Amino acid sequence: MNQLIGIIGGFFAFIVALRFLLQVSKADFYNPISQGVYKITQPLTSPIQKVMPRIFGIDFSALILALLVIMATIFLLAGFSNPVGVVLASLLDSQLGLLSVILNVYFFAIMGAVIISWVAPNSYHPGPQLIAQLTDPLFSLARKVIPPLGGLDFSPMVILLLIVFLRSQLPHMLAY
Repeated sequence: MNQLIGIIGGFFAFIVALRFLLQVSKADFYNPISQGVYKITQPLTSPIQKVMPRIFGIDFSALILALLVIMATIFLLAGFSNPVGVVLASLLDSQLGLLSVILNVYFFAIMGAVIISWVAPNSYHPGPQLIAQLTDPLFSLARKVIPPLGGLDFSPMVILLLIVFLRSQLPHMLAY
């Protein structure tokens, strides 16, 4: 039962974090995949949007929902033996868990972008377009540090190495 709770909580946190990252990267809202993510997460983000104003034009309700989902998952996995201790411990663990989820979203998106660049570059399918819109801001930042050399773009490798390093620094107890 604990594994099922962890899988469902982790998957939903992934989808909610993806919604936030798609919004921040200004991905196409009318992409069918973006619409699916929006429709899945909108019932739970709507109440948060009503009480939380946008900050610098960014809706943080999805990020708060992802944090709450991770906290609830940690709380359910830890049990109800010591509720005060579990809540206090889950505050830090949920923040690290959210960072881990965001790193996972980018890790899989970058891996997808690399594979798509080999198999179907310049594809007009909604999936590769959404992955490109999500990863291009990161790639352009990395290209400022290491420009393409001899026609080879090392920006995905630089970002993947940074993600792997950051994930290795997270505590090993996190299930996300």
